[in-house]
Amino acid sequence: MNIIKKHPVNNLGYNFVDEKYIPKGKDEYHLRNQHNKNGIDYRKLTALDIETLIRNRNTSDDWDKIFVAKQFNPELVRNCKFYGLVRIGKLEPFYLEFHNLRMAVGLYNSTIISSDFGNNVCIDNVNYLSHYIIGNEVMIANVNELATTDYSKFGNGILKDGEDEKVRTWMELCNEAGGRSVIPFNGMLAGDAWLWSKYREDDELLNKFKEFTEKRYDKQRGYYGKVGDRTVIKNCKIIKDVWVGTDAYFKGANKLKNITVNSDENRTSQIGEGCELVNGIVGYGCRIFYGVKAVRFVMASHSQLKYGARLINSYLGNNSTISCCEVLNSLIFPSHEQHHNNSFLCAALVMGQSNIAAGATIGSNHNSRAADGEIIAGRGFWPGLCVSLKHNSKFASFTIIAKGDFPAELNIQIPFSLVSNDVTHNKLTIIPGYWFMYNMYALARNEWKYNARDRRIEKIQHIEYNYLAPDTINEMFNSLKILEQLQVDDAGTAIISGWENSKRTTELCKVPQAILIFKELIRYYGAMEILQHINNNKFADFAALKKTLSAKIQRSEWLNVGGQLIQKAETENVKRNIKSGKVKSWVELHDFYRQQGLAYTADKLNHAYTSLLEILNITPRQFTPALLKQLLQQALDTKEWMCKGIFDSRAKDYNNPFRKMVYETNEEMNKVIGRLEDNSFIQQQLADFDVMKKQVKAVIRKLK
Repeated sequence: MNIIKKHPVNNLGYNFVDEKYIPKGKDEYHLRNQHNKNGIDYRKLTALDIETLIRNRNTSDDWDKIFVAKQFNPELVRNCKFYGLVRIGKLEPFYLEFHNLRMAVGLYNSTIISSDFGNNVCIDNVNYLSHYIIGNEVMIANVNELATTDYSKFGNGILKDGEDEKVRTWMELCNEAGGRSVIPFNGMLAGDAWLWSKYREDDELLNKFKEFTEKRYDKQRGYYGKVGDRTVIKNCKIIKDVWVGTDAYFKGANKLKNITVNSDENRTSQIGEGCELVNGIVGYGCRIFYGVKAVRFVMASHSQLKYGARLINSYLGNNSTISCCEVLNSLIFPSHEQHHNNSFLCAALVMGQSNIAAGATIGSNHNSRAADGEIIAGRGFWPGLCVSLKHNSKFASFTIIAKGDFPAELNIQIPFSLVSNDVTHNKLTIIPGYWFMYNMYALARNEWKYNARDRRIEKIQHIEYNYLAPDTINEMFNSLKILEQLQVDDAGTAIISGWENSKRTTELCKVPQAILIFKELIRYYGAMEILQHINNNKFADFAALKKTLSAKIQRSEWLNVGGQLIQKAETENVKRNIKSGKVKSWVELHDFYRQQGLAYTADKLNHAYTSLLEILNITPRQFTPALLKQLLQQALDTKEWMCKGIFDSRAKDYNNPFRKMVYETNEEMNKVIGRLEDNSFIQQQLADFDVMKKQVKAVIRKLK
């Protein structure tokens, strides 16, 4: 049966924290007083104030427990019930307006228990408002419950005094069985989640991460909920144990419980109709609308959940959008797109710049007696329409997967590949380097798009969006070792084993073309980084340039740490520093990310230079002005080829008769999709090519 406890009514609003949990010399309000920073000088009510309040049908268990600002107007408080210590800021005869919501300043038709209010708030028809600190010019209307418990954690996976470990909130990332669980906390970055979920064999490291999280928050009970300045909340049902920043907007939410919603005047967060969020962290500038369900989650800044999306036991990276579909037990790096009702993602590590198409089923197709395994997808992952994949599978960067039900686990080791399930011939077909051969427009435009859509103000982690970067270049080197050892037939195809967990054939197509493209792109990457270095520093001559290039000849290994590319040696070093106590907190680990971001340009240059030496099979001594001149000329040729590929791949939409057949005339087509010649992205690429030609010409002039 339900256990209903009876207490004296005059205790309502008091004893928020059990006496045994209150520090010696403190009272139940000490944390409340510590966190109410509105600076208002409260006073006691006057006899006239009390008379007016009673006349306006207000009640209180003890009028001496209500404190108000000097400019408090009792006429603006009507039909309210007050219990416990309540403090109210100034109330002036104004109304506030936000998005056509107009509310008179004051407190009306509400039950208010032990709460603080800033200046000129609008509170109307809040059925139960308990233990909250409300900021200035906050508007709250038609809310069933806005309450905080004494053990509130606001979405952080911590424990309060007297709580058992079994009540801790964990996020079960990457694996349904919970083997990669992490503790969510406000401010968690994708790099944090990856490091914590990745190195599971290192108990000392995992314990340090748990310590970092525990130290970030104290165990005291009695923290009040907060609603920051200028936040607007209307027509919501249950808001319990929620901490809200400034300038947020909630409208029509069903249930918000145990969450933090970060928001400020420059990065406003919004939660809309029918949403239910439990045990999570919402980052700055997030948008959550229309029937969303999220449980045990972290949404990084400027990410979106919309149209009935479900996000459960998952981390969603910055600048990502999930609509309609279901995502479970996944760690998703920044710039992820998934916006079709019938797509599903489960038990996956998706490393950014990804797009999940309609009908894609990444997970839930059990192929063992246990829970789903894991999928690891490098950045640029793009499974096409109605793709079904088996766990465990692993994909190199920028893998695109053609429509199909793939019958077995996959290990695709070459980046920029198209993977197809050839049902007719019962084989797996792979085209390495597909993007560069057939879809340069999408590849290049995505890089531009992700940069343009990065709305982060605080860029703690430097996110790499370029498709040619240390991670993909290293994958190309590994691919060349594979491709150059294959027996290739006259058609350019080869058979390879170990890429699919089946006995059927795996066929690599266009192998010679892929080898040539990868070698050309590695040379282009090296030349472009050196050209950028020259433009940034204006060297007097080649000798001055060469002095700044690394003396190392060994190409470095890199890891994708939450979308930030960091040298493997640096990652191993910071892990040692965490375990030794040199890095003592999440704040200090985030400083490491910042430092690596500042060093990235130089580190990438060193990687590009050593990659160039390796692909050319030369020593630093053989890197001469004449060779640099030749490499820059070749880079111009590569850029021209890329621009042509960008134009040609987009031109298919204008020349293909099946795409044109829905238009009666070219004029109609141009009105609907725009003229090819006016495409702003293509024009920008051509302009960049012109700039590059001038830069190369200037450098070559100095090399003479």
